[in-house]
Amino acid sequence: MEKQAARKKRSIHETNTPVIIEEAATLNEEETYTKLSKALAEIRKTKGIIGYILRNTTAATIDLQEPARLVQYAILSSQALESSQQIAEQFQLGEVETTIIDAADAKLLCINKNEIKIAIYMEPKTDHNDIQKRIPL
Repeated sequence: MEKQAARKKRSIHETNTPVIIEEAATLNEEETYTKLSKALAEIRKTKGIIGYILRNTTAATIDLQEPARLVQYAILSSQALESSQQIAEQFQLGEVETTIIDAADAKLLCINKNEIKIAIYMEPKTDHNDIQKRIPL
């Protein structure tokens, strides 16, 4: 007669507690985006403001005097942010949050904060410090 080995049965219970962080962050990001969009619409009414581009990871809002130059404005702001970040990395300056380009014909204020990117185009004499204070970040 053959002996069979007795098998022990083991019961393993796993409890998975789902943690939802992304949805809360997304909701917060949407709220921030909405607040910024409203603030920028008000800033856009200011004398000397040419327009703005607001974008996050999922959306973009654009309000420019010259919509035909949209691509040029978008490339300018993108390159300004990227170049300032590269310079900051090269010289170990930390994270770049604000970049200002002050040229003869226009001024550009770029803000990069928590995956939200803002580019505000203005006339050269417009006070960018005043404009920046009005942005709820």
